[in-house]
Formats: sequence, C-alpha cells, structure tokens
Amino acid sequence: MNKREEEKRRKQEEKLAKERARLEAMRSYEREYDGKYICGIDEVGRGPLAGPVVAGAVILPRDCEILWVNDSKKLSEKKREALYDEIMAKAVATGIGMASPARIDEINILNATYEAMRMAIEQLKVRPEVLLNDAVTIPKVDIFQVPIIKGDEKSVSIAAASIIAKVTRDRLMAEYDGVIPGYDFASNKGYGTKRHIEGLRELGPSPIHRMTFIGKYVV
Repeated sequence: MNKREEEKRRKQEEKLAKERARLEAMRSYEREYDGKYICGIDEVGRGPLAGPVVAGAVILPRDCEILWVNDSKKLSEKKREALYDEIMAKAVATGIGMASPARIDEINILNATYEAMRMAIEQLKVRPEVLLNDAVTIPKVDIFQVPIIKGDEKSVSIAAASIIAKVTRDRLMAEYDGVIPGYDFASNKGYGTKRHIEGLRELGPSPIHRMTFIGKYVV
C-alpha cells in the first residue's frame, strides 16, 4: 500500500471513529433506560400548507448501530432513503401515524400532531415501556414519556423516527404531485415555496391543502 492509500485509509478510519463517538453520545437516553423497550417518537410536516402531518415511532434493538443516523433535516434525500431501509430492516418495531389536512383544519395542527403520534404508537407490534419524544409530552398516552428538546439530535431512537416519518411523507407528497399537478408538490413537499404559492393563487386550493393555513394566499 502506498502513502496515498495509507493516508486515505487513515482518514476513513478517523471519520468512522468520529461517527461512532457521535452515535455513542446520542445513546445517552437509551442507556439511561437500558433494559426496557424504548421508543423514539418524532413528526414531520407541521409547517406545510398542504399534505398530512406524519409521525414516526421506532424501537431499536439494544446497542443497534446505524451509522450516520441523525435529525432527518440534516440529511440528504439519498442518505435518508438509505437509512430508511436500514432502520426498517433493523428495528424491533416501527409505526407510522398520519393526520389529514381536513383533520388538521378540524382540530388544529398541535392536536393533529398528537393524534398522529398516538396512531404511530398503536401501530407498534411491541408495546414500548419508555417513549423518548422530540420536545413534547403526548396527551392521552399511558406510557412513561421523556420529552427531549432537539431530541432528533440527541437520541438515536428519535432520529430514526424522524427519518422514517420524513421519508414516508416525502414519498406521499411526490405521489400527490402525480395526481394533483400545478403546485410542485414533488419538490416542495407542501411547504410554501414561490412555485407552490403561484400555483395556489392560479389554481386555488387542492383537496390536500390545509384551509386554515392558506388564508393569506387565496381570496
């Protein structure tokens, strides 16, 4: 092996060691409740003008290693897709919950988010004993909960939940773009980009728009 190859290998090993140290730091809450079924909970889609809010729930095996898992917003689409497959393959259990735009309009986004989270928990094939939540305490849930501010950066379980929720929602919005053209849903995922707002003003609201979110864009 020449010097260039040795240097490349050394840098790869350093990068891997750094990543494993980061993941170890992200297991602090999981270690605190070691020996119990720990479920990470997170949501995506509270801010968009269209589409559902989606919650993910993930129970990972003890000391499960999924390299590069992180807050889904910090990952590229390609990386999220790859991690989604790995999480789904390695997890003890996963669940997805959704609240529709109509439901968001009916009960407001916060209550709809809680409802989606409860649905995600109910989908788990294993009942968790501890819920690690990204920042919130979910009402009407009789499982011990630990709300963690910026939890998707501090817990591997919450980060995994954020990834499966985001990939699920992004795929759904891309499908909607195929049947509801004109709003650029495949690119903006329902967020209020310039092209989305132009489509909204030109075409009016679609069946998946949140009427309580779009008042300033339509007459």
